[in-house]
Amino acid sequence: MGDRSHPALYSIPAHRAFADALVTGLLAQHRGDPMALAQGMVLLPNNRAIRAVSDAFVRQSGGGLLLPRLVAIGDPDLGEQVGGALDPLGEEDAVPPAIAPMRRQMMLARMVQQARPEVDAGQALLLGQALGAVLDQMQVEQVPLTALRDLTLSDELSRHWQTSLRIFEILIARWPDELARTGCIDLAERRNRLFARLAARWTAHPPAGFVVAAGISTTAPAVARLLRRIAMMPGGMVVFAGLDQNMDAEAWDAIGPFDPDPVTGQRKPGHESHPQYALKRLLDGMSATREDVANWRWGSEHDARAVRGRNISNAMLPPRLTSRWRDLKTADRSLAGVEALEVATPGEEAQAIAIALREALETPERTAALVTPDRQLATRVSAHLRRWGIEADDSAGQPLSRLLPGTLLIAMAEVVAERFAPVPLLTLLKHPLVMKGAGRLGWLEGVRALDLLLRGPRPQAGLIGIDLLMHPRADDRQRVLRQQVSEWWPTARALLEPLETGFADAGDLGGQLAVLRECASALTGDAVWAGHQGRAAADLFAEMEAAAPEGPRQADPRALPALLDAMLGGVSVRPPQGGHPRISILGLIEAQLTQADLMILGGLNEGTWPGLPSPDPWLAPRIRRELRLPGLEMRIGLAAHDFASALGAPHVLITRARRGSGGPAVASRFWLRLKAMAGPQWKSADRYAGLARAIDAPAAYHPAKRPAPVPPVTARPRVIPVTDVDRLKADPFAFYARRVLKLARLDPVDADAGPAWRGTAVHDVLQRWAEGDRLDPAALEASARAMFDRPEVHPLLKALWQPRLIEAIRWIAGEVMRDTAEGRRILAVEQEGRAEIAGVELMGKADRIDRLPDGTLGIIDYKTGKPPSAKQVKAGYALQLGLLGLIAEHEGFTGLGDRPLAGDFEYWSLAKKGDQFGYRERPVDPMGKRDKIVTADFTAHAYDQFAELARDYMLGSAPFVAQLNPEVANYGDYDQLMRLEEWYGRDDG
Repeated sequence: MGDRSHPALYSIPAHRAFADALVTGLLAQHRGDPMALAQGMVLLPNNRAIRAVSDAFVRQSGGGLLLPRLVAIGDPDLGEQVGGALDPLGEEDAVPPAIAPMRRQMMLARMVQQARPEVDAGQALLLGQALGAVLDQMQVEQVPLTALRDLTLSDELSRHWQTSLRIFEILIARWPDELARTGCIDLAERRNRLFARLAARWTAHPPAGFVVAAGISTTAPAVARLLRRIAMMPGGMVVFAGLDQNMDAEAWDAIGPFDPDPVTGQRKPGHESHPQYALKRLLDGMSATREDVANWRWGSEHDARAVRGRNISNAMLPPRLTSRWRDLKTADRSLAGVEALEVATPGEEAQAIAIALREALETPERTAALVTPDRQLATRVSAHLRRWGIEADDSAGQPLSRLLPGTLLIAMAEVVAERFAPVPLLTLLKHPLVMKGAGRLGWLEGVRALDLLLRGPRPQAGLIGIDLLMHPRADDRQRVLRQQVSEWWPTARALLEPLETGFADAGDLGGQLAVLRECASALTGDAVWAGHQGRAAADLFAEMEAAAPEGPRQADPRALPALLDAMLGGVSVRPPQGGHPRISILGLIEAQLTQADLMILGGLNEGTWPGLPSPDPWLAPRIRRELRLPGLEMRIGLAAHDFASALGAPHVLITRARRGSGGPAVASRFWLRLKAMAGPQWKSADRYAGLARAIDAPAAYHPAKRPAPVPPVTARPRVIPVTDVDRLKADPFAFYARRVLKLARLDPVDADAGPAWRGTAVHDVLQRWAEGDRLDPAALEASARAMFDRPEVHPLLKALWQPRLIEAIRWIAGEVMRDTAEGRRILAVEQEGRAEIAGVELMGKADRIDRLPDGTLGIIDYKTGKPPSAKQVKAGYALQLGLLGLIAEHEGFTGLGDRPLAGDFEYWSLAKKGDQFGYRERPVDPMGKRDKIVTADFTAHAYDQFAELARDYMLGSAPFVAQLNPEVANYGDYDQLMRLEEWYGRDDG
């Protein structure tokens, strides 16, 4: 039997459920012969489509059935091989095997690095991946590699593109020799050869059973020729998905591609972002027209009304024809069955979608699916569904880099790259897989103690830096904590040390990957490789280690985290099949040829659906056009086709959030098209937004009142540092939290050396200078410079602060020398004193106490910033100097003589004033000038202020009211504890 006179081409409209309609038709055509169906073959685009059609056969058969062979034609973009039925084994002219994807990526990355030595391994892998994608496109489109030599565009390109093109030409020229060395060919080339051989075989010997190619939209010439052969065979059919037959000829022609320009000779590619562009291009490759395509006669109970297809066609008109929307009749613009939901945030969108899915389950046998390319949205919806005990079948999967095995491996690489810096180290030690099992609780206790010890500036790099933290220190307030960590740390260090020593010995990428693998096993007891996620990580690591000798050089560990993130992120891990039988969460690829009774199309914002095309680092758009490669806009067209197909479900809910994680979001072009076409027919599903807001809304709102705790007198402190007296007067609740509840603010991990650290460091330098260096100015400056050599001092801090501090230090040395010459001498530095005052023990540490020429004491306080104003001191909010003088007069300091008298009070500031760094400021004046306190009255003033506070708060029952004096600046350490935002500013606060 010869070929047909006309190709057998069909299309299942968008308003029909493709898989069910296809299966219904196949069953109807072969119902009289049970074996005829089993002898047939159905070619489908990918493995996910095979599952969709298999499920449709189960639904439609109603009993036992022998299925035809379902074969995927494969997709190089997905790394899918051609189905085995199209690649028979044992033939003499067998096509060479395809090179393993990992080996290919490593080889391309090595070639890139050889051509561009300045890039590290991670960048080389990304560039190699992009190079492989362009190479695949050239092979898929059957553009010869020699076409690059015929280009004459270099003078028109920027220097960047000229350089990229030259390197690209070199690499493409080398690639065939690299492949020949391996005895393999590219997956895309192998696919082309298999299709060409299959078309030739079926020309000479058509198969005995039927052959149906269904849902294929790939525009590759080899695929188009194979589909042409199938369509012409006696038992062959090609069934397109969603070919728009409602468009008139003008609209169809407006899609493109267009004829070459008569002046320039350049051919415009057409509207590649249109949903019908790929199918039109495929028809051109098959030497067919839209008129050759007939409608598939069969449907199913899952179809929408036929008018939906016409409405979708109108919504997706080419840009220059959208003016037709003004003249559309109501029936042609109506989107009955399609609702839109626009909410404020992604969290609200996820909650509303979960409610809509939950509502669908109320109808028996009704199915619902969420289709979205936004994996964060899908994860949120899954979490919300678990509220009702619903485990959705999320078949799109997650990137391995976001799953536990992937995050562990990346965390280990970051620890090495940052030389065991606190943040990556704690991230690794706290990872859920580390020490998983019976010993995890004790492990976490040690990690938490180490976390507390690492608060503040970064220690020295490497494990030695953590070791040094265990050494005892003078005046060690963390002695107990340090002892606790010291008992736990040897166990952790033994597990971490191979990371440090192993990377020092590993000279290549393979060695570094082996070190990571072994250490990951030791840290987790092999839990990292368990389960379906762990198996995916193990398989990927095995492939990477095997291919690493042919990959890029990897000497710098700092490039390893980015490399691993790129490699792990390229692997999507799908959970084992299961979950609720009537609810699915699908990505765009998984949703192809799939339809449910309710289709929710989520995340319809520009940049998400459609996603922004990734830029090509090798070929400029002009070069791609000249090589006749698909433009980057082609991806948008495929996403548009997916969107149009999903709109054909009986009931559709499209959703978007006005804000994304990075700020305001722009509605998707698909959303805007539908809204503009529908006009007054645009139907909003605001009820889901209301339910989303109501489901977590409290029944009643009772904001906290301003806290004013009243602890019993016995619980109130009897010892108070002078530095806390100011806090007590300004914000009694903050004092209560610190001294009664004993809550202290934790410094951040790996914190910058901030004002507190700078003040402590300067005090330490000045103390050692006064006590042991005989007030030698040169020794003071040398000690200050040595301070900046500590490992915790950031280079930026050193560059910005060191010149300022050295100038201020020189000023201090000069002032001390001048005072000494006038008969003033230093009595004590950093000395702690105590005295009972007003029934309470007052304690404080004096930065410096001098003996003045008249025999009285001078109380000095060093400030790295601006000292308190005289107004603050007089109001009682900065009493530190006066209280220290009070302790001195009560003989609370040793070595000051009998009945000492405080005669002067000074701040020595290291800040800038005028043209110099360093100045003295007195909060008092002998005559009380400039509204300052009289010097002789300062200690009495401090006593009066303190006695009142002691009487009310220490010895009395006054409530510790929050923010009693809000006009006084404070650090805000306890604002969250006092729930400030709930009551501050309210009339009843």
